[in-house]
Amino acid sequence: MSVVRAVFFDVGNTLVYPYPSVSEVCHELLSRAGHERDLGLIDSYMPLVDEYYEDRYREDDTFWTDREETSKVWIGMYSLLCRKLGIEDMAEELARAVYDEFGFPHRWRTYEDVAPALTRLRSQGLRVGIISNWDDRLVCLLDGLGVSHLLDTVISSADVGLHKPDPRIFELACERLQVEPHEAMHVGDHHYADVLGADAAGMVPVLIDRHGGQAPSSGRFLRTLDELDEYLR
Repeated sequence: MSVVRAVFFDVGNTLVYPYPSVSEVCHELLSRAGHERDLGLIDSYMPLVDEYYEDRYREDDTFWTDREETSKVWIGMYSLLCRKLGIEDMAEELARAVYDEFGFPHRWRTYEDVAPALTRLRSQGLRVGIISNWDDRLVCLLDGLGVSHLLDTVISSADVGLHKPDPRIFELACERLQVEPHEAMHVGDHHYADVLGADAAGMVPVLIDRHGGQAPSSGRFLRTLDELDEYLR
């Protein structure tokens, strides 16, 4: 492996997580609109909501390159949830409210190891950036979470019209930080988007799983960013 000069990160489930949870945000917004539903019931439908997203993602993942198309997918997900909960007339309206809500920084939290890890990387003279399949609210979100000053560049798919795993978005990130792909590492939680994409671009891929899933049989793998230094050494 070449000497690493830059480290890039995915965002969702890598650096940040929904706060307090997707289910609880939905519960709050539905209750506010007069639709009281049991939190446990909402939570029970989340695997179905996730399946909706994965099906749409497998069908055509280019929706990440356009905010309007991205919002349609998320509104479709939460509309499905509302209908499963017996809310028909306001399903799309409430789904739009949920999507809009997740544009606010207070609906997200950074994992505890994020700020220390980014600070540590910069203190070692490494450049630090973001490569994320996200809509055009990402820069404001990271600014609101107080981590923008620790980043040298932020690339969201909707802003640049490219999406992971297309190697061009990884190559663009390297160009911005003036490093060659083989001098860059990318850390993300999605094997298809992050690992395969970074590898195709010639970068060093690292998979992270913060939820206790089974470790892969090969490749670089993390549970927390505290373990990242091992690969950098």
